[in-house]
Amino acid sequence: MRYFVILLLLFCAPAYGFGLDLRQLVRGVEDQYMGASSTARMTMRVSTVHWQRSTEMDAWSLGRNHFLVRIREPARERGVATLKVGREVWNYLPKVDRTIKIPPSMMGGAWMGSHITNNDLVKAAHVDEDYDFTLLSEDEISWTVEGTPKPDAAVIWGKIIYHIEKQRRVPQQISYFDEDMIEVRRISFDRVKKIDGRFIPLRMSVHPLEKPGEKTILEYRELDFNMDLTPAFFSLRNLKRH
Repeated sequence: MRYFVILLLLFCAPAYGFGLDLRQLVRGVEDQYMGASSTARMTMRVSTVHWQRSTEMDAWSLGRNHFLVRIREPARERGVATLKVGREVWNYLPKVDRTIKIPPSMMGGAWMGSHITNNDLVKAAHVDEDYDFTLLSEDEISWTVEGTPKPDAAVIWGKIIYHIEKQRRVPQQISYFDEDMIEVRRISFDRVKKIDGRFIPLRMSVHPLEKPGEKTILEYRELDFNMDLTPAFFSLRNLKRH
């Protein structure tokens, strides 16, 4: 998925007088898989206490507000797809030829059976709008940045903490805390590769801390930026295309 990224993935306070724009830094972290536009092929592996599942997906994005992902494998799920336009999300189920718009009450539900939620798909594109940022610490290798919700922001996280590598400006780890300030989810990043002049972590591992041993791993097998895509591509009609 691309998401993902996803995946991804959004982003003012100056840091210690060095003029570091934290909002822009976090936005770069959240937008890293997008660019102006992108296409990707991804593998997502989900492990729970009861089962394991692997899917291969194709994904397309345009800016921060247009996103389409479609399952290629396994064959029994081929064509299952998700479309995001702005803050709205639809799923398509080819076996019953049904398009479902995700209501607000279901935004916290699992996306494609993973430890990523429908809410992640929408809110990740607006982290820099919904949160204020503070530099907690830094050393020669990384920055640690805390995001706290703005008073009027409709968000589910009590805070988000980013660990960002300085040299390549890529995330090392992102921690998510609930309203009681308990860390409930941790995402780690590795396999960093330079693509089109940008450093991109090609693997993202999502760990729900309240479910030890469970995880979702999203890995980019192919990723290309600056593709010829228009908003018209991200339509309900194209969502249903096999």
